[in-house]
Amino acid sequence: MELELTNTVDNLCDYTYNFTWQDQKLRPGDIIPSQKDTDFTFGNLVDELKKQKEVRISGNAGKRLGYSMGVGLKHFGGKGKPEKAGTIYVEGNVSPEMGMGMVSGTIYVKGSIEEPVGNIVEVVSDEEGFRKFRSITDILCNGLGKDELSGNSFDRKKKHLLLDDRILRGTVAARCDCDSLITVEGDVYNGTGLLMTKGTVHVTGDAGMNTGAHLDGGMVVVKGLAGEFAGAYMKKGTIILKDAKGFAGANLEDGIIYARKSIRTSKPVEELGMSEVDGKVIMKHLGIRQVEAMSYHKYGILKEKLFRMRDGSFMLRKIE
Repeated sequence: MELELTNTVDNLCDYTYNFTWQDQKLRPGDIIPSQKDTDFTFGNLVDELKKQKEVRISGNAGKRLGYSMGVGLKHFGGKGKPEKAGTIYVEGNVSPEMGMGMVSGTIYVKGSIEEPVGNIVEVVSDEEGFRKFRSITDILCNGLGKDELSGNSFDRKKKHLLLDDRILRGTVAARCDCDSLITVEGDVYNGTGLLMTKGTVHVTGDAGMNTGAHLDGGMVVVKGLAGEFAGAYMKKGTIILKDAKGFAGANLEDGIIYARKSIRTSKPVEELGMSEVDGKVIMKHLGIRQVEAMSYHKYGILKEKLFRMRDGSFMLRKIE
């Protein structure tokens, strides 16, 4: 499928259609504006990628190119899991947030790319004149295959991806469902560890909003400051922070948030007592001593509580 644009267009190949279920204006059946001699809809492009075919764009792609590419979204009848995807070619420039939440497929770009980008990393291109990008999640869980990273490094045996190119990325390790480790030297953008079920993301700098949002397993470690809504809608897993802006753990169902500094939460999330096991978790992932580890604050939902019986003894009961 080939598309020539006379002006920059946002949300091309966006599997979420800019989240239509949140009352946005964009719809799958809408005709893409600024086309030359074609009348493709936004849905046509996504359908082509779902068939593992190519979408070739001549002109500049706007924001959110390939958003959630390779995800069978539940809202559209999928299972919310990664699926195979095709290839996007852009003969032009790309605006920010390319590949946010992307879990499979390939993107080739001939022009410039604005940061922040999404859950992607550059590999050595096999197409002359184009830069080539793949999903971080895809590489972690399925390997590089014949590709080689263009900068950064990946330990294939340990499934450890080191990102030290200082490119600002969002949704790092989105929907990762395999045991792996991603170390980011520096800061990250929004949504780190979004919808992860397995794996560890370790950020040496600061993180943006929604760090560990919808986390369903695995671990997110941020040595710096996390933005608003860290741990929102968590179902399972662990987040370790130095500090967080605003409230953390909004609508949390399960899981634990550790923080070096006291952070604000809202019910039913509350501060819990630290145990020796908690200290060991922090020591393992931060490489600090026990005294410092035990000074961290622990947040979650209280599930059990000691009740004093009439005879003076105590009993541990679950809290419904």
